[in-house]
Amino acid sequence: MISRAFPTISCLLEVERKFCSLAVPELTSSNGSPPFKNIQSLGRQMIHDVYYDRSSKLSSGGVWVRQRNGRWEAKVKKGGNYTNSRFEELSDPQGISQCVKDLTGVRCTEQEHFGLQRIATLTTARKTWMADNEFKIVLDTMDFGHSVGEVELQQQTTFTATTSLFVEQQKQRKMQEMDDRIAKFMEQYSWAFCRGVPKGKLTAYFERSGT
Repeated sequence: MISRAFPTISCLLEVERKFCSLAVPELTSSNGSPPFKNIQSLGRQMIHDVYYDRSSKLSSGGVWVRQRNGRWEAKVKKGGNYTNSRFEELSDPQGISQCVKDLTGVRCTEQEHFGLQRIATLTTARKTWMADNEFKIVLDTMDFGHSVGEVELQQQTTFTATTSLFVEQQKQRKMQEMDDRIAKFMEQYSWAFCRGVPKGKLTAYFERSGT
């Protein structure tokens, strides 16, 4: 009997938990208990984001398309809520085009902005740290004064594509594992994070602009 070889699918999964702000001025010089196993500052950078949509069809479908410093990205929600989010990230223009078409019925190229309209423009000052060699801690401060942070895990993962349902189940299982690890990390180092309900960048932007 000849065994059937199934194709593989590689995807970038991201799981994040948001927080209002840091409870300490600087993570690398803090004396929290217990201390991080190791903590490294990755510096500060400026990020220019332009978000796009089409009659709210993308956001209603759990998809966010943006140009970040001129590079197209799409974040496809795979579960959770705003504070505790799970995404698959797309950076290939063909993949983004197909994702947009699935929700809008329109296929356009990146030169045509995928047939989308600009809905928000944000400039963000981002400070980033890497803790315990794998957990990325990010604190974003927007140009209109709003701040929000997140703890992220990213993982490039390859799945055997027996069926689309099986691939989605595998993605969900992997992201649940990642989320459990973040929750444990934030509980262990709870001294570093302010309590409260974080507000998203786009939510704060639209509240400010009155849209």
